Amino acid sequence: MKLTPKQKRFADEYIKTGNATQSAIEAGYSKRTAKEVGYENLTKPHLKEYIDKRMKQIASSKIMTAQQILERLTGIVTGEITETVVVATPIGVEKTEKTADFKTQISAMRDIMKRYPNNDKLIEQQIRKLSAEADIAQKKAELLSGSNSDITVNINPFEEGV
Repeated sequence: MKLTPKQKRFADEYIKTGNATQSAIEAGYSKRTAKEVGYENLTKPHLKEYIDKRMKQIASSKIMTAQQILERLTGIVTGEITETVVVATPIGVEKTEKTADFKTQISAMRDIMKRYPNNDKLIEQQIRKLSAEADIAQKKAELLSGSNSDITVNINPFEEGV
């Protein structure tokens, strides 16, 4: 099925902006109905096919793939990727390489974890386990130091009367 000139303008604008309503207005549709027309146009198979085909033509080797993005984020977290910074010295300035600061590394880690949503439960359980182990160690230390000598706490439910 062939696109009408208005549909083609809509599709070309949508490719540029990613905004269906604004693309409908730019293509000449009524501002009052632009939102509905934009949505409707994106559901038409022949129009969607045209957009997909044009997007593939536009895509180039200069656009990073998801794998490349994850590899770069991982490089930032591990310190494999450094950045050049200019540092003032008593005799002028010099360039040096440095790894990302902790805030940037944590941000990169979060971005990586967003792509693996199933890991959230595993990490949550690991954190809960570590927290519980820390609490147990603290209670044992308190008991050994005698700071809570009047309180009997059974730290290990499998041991009898600690």
